[in-house]
Amino acid sequence: MRRAGAVRGLAQGVAVLQCEDETYPDIGTEVIDESLETVGRVVDVFGPAERPYLAVTIDDGVHPPRIVGETLYAR
Repeated sequence: MRRAGAVRGLAQGVAVLQCEDETYPDIGTEVIDESLETVGRVVDVFGPAERPYLAVTIDDGVHPPRIVGETLYAR
């Protein structure tokens, strides 16, 4: 398990995460929270190469405002 990034915001059912450095998980990677609960999957990578952003679809049953500001992890 490695850090995927911190949730910076929400847009149309997608969480936007910013990575800590130039490494990022592949598209399709499952993303989990600190309690190992599945939050969603990476659907896009965009932005600057040094600290890219991830678009993560949010699974049903996850309350989106709960994850804003949290660090999520790639499984």
